[in-house]
Amino acid sequence: MSRINSVSLETANPEQKELLEAIQTKLGMVPNFLKIFANSPSALRAFLGLHSISGEGSLDLKTRERIAVALAQENSCEYCLSAHSAIGKKAGLSAAELDANRAGTSHEAKAAAAIKLAKALLEHQGEITTADLIEARDAGYTDADIVEIITHVGMNVLTHMIGKASRVEIDFPKVALE
Repeated sequence: MSRINSVSLETANPEQKELLEAIQTKLGMVPNFLKIFANSPSALRAFLGLHSISGEGSLDLKTRERIAVALAQENSCEYCLSAHSAIGKKAGLSAAELDANRAGTSHEAKAAAAIKLAKALLEHQGEITTADLIEARDAGYTDADIVEIITHVGMNVLTHMIGKASRVEIDFPKVALE
């Protein structure tokens, strides 16, 4: 059971209901972690804005999901690991690829570099080395791509905090942490 109130369409105030209905329309469901965010409509709008902006960038969905899976495993967020494993599968990532992502790498060299940079950012709280940046650039990532990877790390850490602090109920096929 969640330790932070989960706002449903039935319990939502008008502002919360408008946001949740928009999510329902777009996704066909309202993931439980967004029901936690809905306690603060301002926080939910901020997250949705960040999420929307991050999806418009140069990183493709598979790379974003690979990063999310790797960081969820690293940060021990079972909700996020389950959610991003499901989204990754839907995006076309194989079970073997998702296993590699959980281990902090990828079968695709360029994606492996993105995951490695994301994990370094997480592990060192942003204090990455010049060598980390050079390795990402050598793999083909531009400075714009690197800023997007940093943004995805920040966004994932935020969702890990929500997931872990609230102990939100997993509403995706459960993937156990290793």
